[in-house]
Amino acid sequence: MHQTLFVFDQPESIASWSAIDDRVMGGMSRSVLRFDPAGHAVFAGVVSADNNGGFASMRSRVSQPPVGELDALELDVRGDGRRYKLNLRTDHGFDGINYQAAFETGAGTWTRAHLPLAAFRPTHRGRPVAGAPSLHGTRIEQLGLMIADRQFGPFALAIRSIGVISAGAPAGSVTDW
Repeated sequence: MHQTLFVFDQPESIASWSAIDDRVMGGMSRSVLRFDPAGHAVFAGVVSADNNGGFASMRSRVSQPPVGELDALELDVRGDGRRYKLNLRTDHGFDGINYQAAFETGAGTWTRAHLPLAAFRPTHRGRPVAGAPSLHGTRIEQLGLMIADRQFGPFALAIRSIGVISAGAPAGSVTDW
């Protein structure tokens, strides 16, 4: 069963998203989530190494948390050939444990990134966290997109939707549309 968390087909669909870039610790990276009139959002900006920077991210609260046991999250994206991360938080806080899973994108191709819940690893400020509580999909309160890992320069990730897949759905990784 598929449950959609975010659909970026209207200008107001990006209203709840905010940038959390390395600027919070003195860096110079910048990002924005903008609506494209073609019917999707675009997470874009520049990742800079200046002032010990190196990441750009967007985050939103989830208005309707997932229902039931989850197997995976899926994103319909068109990338630029870079690697991005989907971040999950189980609270409403600004700082704390993030559960992250990375996905690769093909340049200029719409794909469906399938991220099994088991692929998400607990981190705090980009570092692994040992002994963190297990991630339960029904407790997802915030969701974010990130680019990091020394991928400096301009980036752009188009996004149509983000959803969850409940138990029993077919497995996979990234598939072309």
